[in-house]
Amino acid sequence: MSSGTILLIGVIVVIAAVAVAAVLLASRGSDGLRFDIGGQAPRAAGGNDTSPEKTFQSRFIGLGVFSGGVIAALLARLWSMQIVSGDDYSAQAETNRTRTVTMPAPRGRILDRNGVELVANRPSLTVCAKSDIADDSIELNLLANLLGMPTVAAKRRATDSTQSAQSARTIAVDASRSQVAFIQEHVDVFPDVTVETRTQRSYPQGEVACQVLGYTGTVTQEQIDSSTEANNGLTYESGDTTGQSGVEYQYEELLQGVRGEQTVYVDVHGNVLDYSTSVPAESGSDVMLTIDLDIQKAAEEALAKQIKKRQDGGVKECNSGAAVVLDATNGDILAMASAPTFRPEAFVGGISQDDWDALSADNAGNPLMNKAVSGQFVAASTIKPLTTFAALDYGIATADSTYDCTGWWTGFGQADGKYCWDTKGHGYLNLRGGIVNSCDVVFYEVAKGFYNSSTPDGMQKTFRKWGLGSKTGVDLPSEGDGRVPDAEWKWNYFSNWSDEDRKWNGGDYTNIAIGQGDIAVTPLQMACVYMGIANRGTIYKPHILKSVLGRGDNGTARDFEPSVSLTPDESSANFDLVISGLDGVVYEESESQAAHFTNMTERVAGKTGSGEHGEYPTSWFCCYAPEDNPKYVVAVAVEKGGYGGSCALYVARDILGAIYNEPDTQTAEVQDNSR
Repeated sequence: MSSGTILLIGVIVVIAAVAVAAVLLASRGSDGLRFDIGGQAPRAAGGNDTSPEKTFQSRFIGLGVFSGGVIAALLARLWSMQIVSGDDYSAQAETNRTRTVTMPAPRGRILDRNGVELVANRPSLTVCAKSDIADDSIELNLLANLLGMPTVAAKRRATDSTQSAQSARTIAVDASRSQVAFIQEHVDVFPDVTVETRTQRSYPQGEVACQVLGYTGTVTQEQIDSSTEANNGLTYESGDTTGQSGVEYQYEELLQGVRGEQTVYVDVHGNVLDYSTSVPAESGSDVMLTIDLDIQKAAEEALAKQIKKRQDGGVKECNSGAAVVLDATNGDILAMASAPTFRPEAFVGGISQDDWDALSADNAGNPLMNKAVSGQFVAASTIKPLTTFAALDYGIATADSTYDCTGWWTGFGQADGKYCWDTKGHGYLNLRGGIVNSCDVVFYEVAKGFYNSSTPDGMQKTFRKWGLGSKTGVDLPSEGDGRVPDAEWKWNYFSNWSDEDRKWNGGDYTNIAIGQGDIAVTPLQMACVYMGIANRGTIYKPHILKSVLGRGDNGTARDFEPSVSLTPDESSANFDLVISGLDGVVYEESESQAAHFTNMTERVAGKTGSGEHGEYPTSWFCCYAPEDNPKYVVAVAVEKGGYGGSCALYVARDILGAIYNEPDTQTAEVQDNSR
């Protein structure tokens, strides 16, 4: 029993004694009736007795009642404190002398589909300090100078208020061994400083798949506040590492581990006196991606090779592009390359200003952007299969319709005449021939048909039916929507133009019919379009996550289930026509082009494209293989890469060569300017 409780009981006993005395005194008085013996008749004087004795007696009775009430209240409070709320008060007392110190947890690894590490963890010497160091300017300045950082930065980290007072503040990560040795040899100079071995991200494959994987960084105050408000079980403290882009960001809740906890005993000043129970930190879950490391490397190397070739040819501005490889049977992303690349390692522990300036320079090519999902380009002639579907669906043309290409088209009048890419002309062609030869005139005629039809927005409806103009739903951040322009969009977008110029006209139709003008697509969207053509109408949602591995073991906790996102409906005959045209692009359009594919065992169907945007075209090539039993879909776009047959086609061929182990042995360049 505590001394406070004993004192309370003593006070209650004293008050009880006083109350008992008061009651005894009260009971000693008369019955309230007295007689006057002065020779007169007796008279009653009971209730009006105001003698001093009677008044004193009444006051004692009141005191007894009051004391009894006080005693009852005190006894009730004592019962509540000692019996009812005893456990609560004990817990509060325990809380006053204990604190919980948290410990960071390692992040989960990121693996390719075969279990090869793409992102792992490595040990890091981390310099930590007690918050008290902020009050010792000499120790703080010496530590900052030793670590090569501004004193104000060291103080800001030391005074971080998101951690408990007893938690060691992270001052610097990846300290050198010489810095650590100096600290340990001069404990008297740095009494508030400790060195811990923690983990930091490592990248065994270097820059491979850097935009897909993303990078990590120190959690921001905004992210700390957001995690608190979200109340989803994922909370941060200042100094924590969190995903900032790519898979690291998308699957943060899986990769982020569970912080460890250490209970410590403290004195009234918060100084640690002893250590109690502890719960070790639990690393995050490992995630396995659909990426195949070998195909990913082949895609990046092929993309970099063609960009360098273009630069060596005098187009120094060509420095970016993207390539996507999908599994046509389930939507797995087998490779996703984006150029130029960057070093994710540069962000570990905080990126330097020099590195950041280099990455964000105007001529750097925006290496942090994943151009496969965020880059938006004109689709060029890769869209012509969809224009063909639109023409057939809305009765603008039939499989037997033919058009005469002279190289110059005046369907909307001489003043609005347009050239075909082959200014010499292709002669008479049907829709299949239009695809094979990428003849612009054939599709200008389709555009004119829609301009004069009762369903003038039929092309746009077909494009949207195939997924253009909206996100694919891929499980990666910052996906672009693309754009399918129409009359309403043009009127609203060009609000500062005259009313006449804002109207949708014939030229707008001819532009989108051949994938030029204001239409915008991402490489991933076009890969999905060609997946749908290969599967004759089934488009799986593209996805990067294959499975999640359980914490602490190698068992699979969750497998990703493929799902169909779109099923654009086209007749079997329409698919036959378009697929035959795509086969003809590869094997009939040009002998020099076909030579790069006839040396493969499997047959390929595909389409070139050259997006007119600025001085140099964006080079496109989309294809799938095997043609008769599709498995792989490849989409490539190279900014300022030139014609599709002279750049992007080679990237796709090298990727297919890596997949089938049949490298391109043909050295001859494609001789035409196929778009």
